[in-house]
This record gives sequence, structure tokens and C-alpha cells, in this order.
Amino acid sequence: MLLAVDVGNTNIMLGVYAGETLQKYWRISTIREQTDDEYGVIVRNLFQQSGFTAECISAIIISSVVPPLDFPLKKMAEKYFQVSPLIIGPGIRTGLNILMDNPREVGADRVVNAVAGIELYGGPLIIVDFGTATTFCAISEKNEYLGGAIAPGIGISTEALFQKAAKLPRVEFVKPRRVIGKDTITSMQAGIFYGFAGQVDGIVRRMAGEFARKPFVVATGGLAGLIAQESETIEEVNHFLTLEGLRIIHGRNT
Repeated sequence: MLLAVDVGNTNIMLGVYAGETLQKYWRISTIREQTDDEYGVIVRNLFQQSGFTAECISAIIISSVVPPLDFPLKKMAEKYFQVSPLIIGPGIRTGLNILMDNPREVGADRVVNAVAGIELYGGPLIIVDFGTATTFCAISEKNEYLGGAIAPGIGISTEALFQKAAKLPRVEFVKPRRVIGKDTITSMQAGIFYGFAGQVDGIVRRMAGEFARKPFVVATGGLAGLIAQESETIEEVNHFLTLEGLRIIHGRNT
């Protein structure tokens, strides 16, 4: 079986694949100071609770946007699973034609998402990923990676509002019943929720205007489902897009 590891700035998502089937997945916190042994214990405990053993894993692939964790996770794979992991980076065969001015600037998560998006949906395509940053990736009709946009994520924007405005509290991110809030908390929730839904639709529509024909729009990330309820442009939510991309890339390199 394959263990796919997607390392984001806030969370790490792990998925176990048997062939093309996702058997189990977990989401854990990204802690940059965590050692290989600490991550090894966490992952082994998750396996034990789900009926898996380390011996089940014959391959590991890692996508990371947190460079300090690359080495600890590589050591974790070698020490606890006796597997030398495949890490997304230069030299890895992805099959993706990147038309950016500097292709090396494209984050591993965006590359992996694009590979999965092309495989599952085909171009033209826009991928919206709700992570620590909200990213928008544009895929051409010829399945080329054209570029995209990067906006502050929902979590860090909400936290900044609490940190920088002395009288505003920290609020839960939920969809309010009304846009016109009757108190401070619901007013903040309305501004955050409908503001981000509007941001997504605005950027997607402007991106779509630069395509020859209408692109399909897919969203992924922890808050994708909630925003998609209000978005007028998101056509599908795929919470496992990045894990699927890792599985596909692993297949292209073995």
C-alpha cells in the first residue's frame, strides 16, 4: 500500500491507498519543531487505531510546502516504515507542462493539485484550494499549467482581524443566516463568510474571462465545502484532490 503525505502550513493530511482506492485518511497539525520520532509515533498510533501496520506500507510519497519538515518526515519514513520516500521536487516526473516564468516557484501542493485536476477533470480548469493561503490555479484546454493567484487564507485573515482590531473578538467561521448582522459576532461572521465567497467568485470570473472557453471549477481544502454552499462559480468540491495527485505522481515515477 501507498502512504501519501500532504504537508501544509497548518495541517498535514495523510492517506493510505490500496491501488487507486483511498482506504483511510487523517489530518494532523503541522508542527515545525516536531522530530522524526514524534511524527513516527503519531503516525504509528493512527495506524494502530485503524487496523493498519507499518509493514502494510510499501511506498511513501510526500508533498511539502514547509521545508523544515522535509528532513524529519524523510527520516520518519525510513526509521518507522523502512521506506525511502518520494518527495515532490525537481527531478520528479509529474507530466505537467508549467508555463510560468519560473516553474520552480510553483508550490508542490499546486503542482500536485494540477496533476490530479487534469487527470480527473481535464482542461480548461480552475482549481481553488482553501489552505493557509487561498490559491487559484489555471489549467489550459491543452492541460498546461498557466499560472494563478494567491490570496490570504480564511484562517489567517480572520485571526488578523482579531489581533489587529482591539475590540473585535475571535469568532467561529460559520455561515450566518443573514448578511446584515445584529451584533458584533454575527456581523464579523457575515463579513468573513460572504466576503470570501465573493472573493472566490470575483477572482474565478475574472480568470475565466482569460480562457477561450468556460473552465470547470473545482475546490479543495478544509473549508471548501462551506464556501461552496454560497459560491456561484464552484462546480465541485473534492477534499482528496491533493492525495489523488500524490497517488498519480507516484504511479508515474515507479
